[in-house]
Amino acid sequence: MDLGLRGRTAIVCAASKGLGRACAEALAAEGVDLVLNARTIEALEQTAAEIAATHGVLVRTVAGDIAEAAVRDAILAACPAPDILVNNAGGPPPGKLKSYSADDWGKALDGNLRAPAAMLAAVLDGMAERGFGRVVNITSSVVRHPIDVQGLSAAARAGLHGLVSTLVRDHVGRNVTINNILPGPFATDRLISNFTFRAKQEGISPEAALAARKAELPAKRFGDPLEVGRLCAYLCSTHAGYISGQSILIDGGAHPQP
Repeated sequence: MDLGLRGRTAIVCAASKGLGRACAEALAAEGVDLVLNARTIEALEQTAAEIAATHGVLVRTVAGDIAEAAVRDAILAACPAPDILVNNAGGPPPGKLKSYSADDWGKALDGNLRAPAAMLAAVLDGMAERGFGRVVNITSSVVRHPIDVQGLSAAARAGLHGLVSTLVRDHVGRNVTINNILPGPFATDRLISNFTFRAKQEGISPEAALAARKAELPAKRFGDPLEVGRLCAYLCSTHAGYISGQSILIDGGAHPQP
């Protein structure tokens, strides 16, 4: 299927690896030029070079933490009129409510609520004026099915979902859609980090914790990041203009549906 995206331009945040990179790869495969952001410049530049070489699209980079206003300004200076915005950020560390410090709360909200909100505010009007826009927020399945040690993530990301729900109706009539993807257990560094934490709590090895979780999953495997990337690309396509305000769970049946 031709997604009708060739020649479009996308901003993809936290794009050097994992789910962000998968979204960038899938968009590039459809002929979308990219502005990629991530905190680690070496990994970011390597990813950009590999995507450009593989797909023949223009790939520019802006290194830095998306939670910082100066970094967001630099991204928007590099791409002032994006057709597509993929909001993504590293999730907060696992923990329990009593262990969260004021700094923990600040970082969680800055990266997973305030930063995507600021990016939305910066791009939505221009998208509406041009008559095309696609925003995809990569959040987490914890928004719908909370995990006891992921309180920071659930709280911050649920706030973003609430914000999106207030924006959809004002923009979909001008061919601008906003959707959320809620990944479950995917084979990323984030998964390894979470299960390292769980392993310490249970007194087992991270490998044992990962194997136990995989055995519990209905799909008997962790997700491939490209599965999220391809879903993202479809939601950005010309075929998805009637899909907006949705929070799409992609978890291999790991959680019961309401």
